[in-house]
Amino acid sequence: MRIAVFGAGAWGTALAMAFSRGHDVVLWSRESSEIVALRQDGENRRYLPGIPLPANLHFSNDLQQAAQADMHLVVTPLAGLRSTARALRVAAPATPLLWACKGLEAGTAKLPHQIVEEELGADAPCGVLTGPSFAAEVAKGLPAAVTIAARDIDFARYWVQALHNNRLRLYANDDLIGAEVGGAVKNVMAIASGVADGMGFGLNARAALITRGLAEITRLGMALGGRRDTFMGLAGLGDLVLTCTGDLSRNRRVGLLLAEGKTLPDILEALGHVAEGVSTTREVAALSAQLGVDMPINRAVDGVLAGSLSARDAVEQLLARDPKQE
Repeated sequence: MRIAVFGAGAWGTALAMAFSRGHDVVLWSRESSEIVALRQDGENRRYLPGIPLPANLHFSNDLQQAAQADMHLVVTPLAGLRSTARALRVAAPATPLLWACKGLEAGTAKLPHQIVEEELGADAPCGVLTGPSFAAEVAKGLPAAVTIAARDIDFARYWVQALHNNRLRLYANDDLIGAEVGGAVKNVMAIASGVADGMGFGLNARAALITRGLAEITRLGMALGGRRDTFMGLAGLGDLVLTCTGDLSRNRRVGLLLAEGKTLPDILEALGHVAEGVSTTREVAALSAQLGVDMPINRAVDGVLAGSLSARDAVEQLLARDPKQE
């Protein structure tokens, strides 16, 4: 099977490497210089330094050429999903599409599936690939398990069977909304966890943030039409725990640096990667207010990112809230 992966960042490269074990995979980037470097270096030095690329992995910066495939996998930052889907509608409109983007679109608070449906149509064969998975570990061939979620469970099951291998285990789910909400909002909670860790509040505080963060994610997801059980699985709890505790988490790193007193522009410049939680926080704040969903951790992170709260004041406000029944 020929698979085209669009987006040569860390996660796009890692997935291309993982699926090249059993398929003919082409990794696309819009930057010709990036493609030249991947071919010459034999590794993605910018995002995954020191991890050799498979010899059978192909590279292209020609979207029309790359799109001639059995499946499209979009792994751009969320900000690039709409334009990529629009281009693929022209290049190969009937090809099944998966995306591995996480977040809410800036300015619209739309989930990825809403963006795809607007660009490709409501009946487009599509779904999301999401779950607890750091790119560097997947690229090294370390074991991981993720979810493919789609409105059409047969679509999800087909691609689970097609893409599954002994290093990357896949599970099918038909709760597309729940899977996307879990993947988006866990990044916000990872920023909160990083702030707490950076301020030395300890493991107890981290556990409390993860647990109450899961409650917030679940409330929002169910208000949007997701199912509670999804948030107890890989796309919810699994992804949340990994991102809030792992040292490879970019969003947790943002929180750690905020706790040190670094400014957000300086943090993002030093990071070198997109931290989707930064833009998602503001959209979740607006969406939760619109839906009447109580999300105090998200509000606190939004205040810190906006500069209206210090990291310490945000944590103190959360701790000082009136006790509630769990």
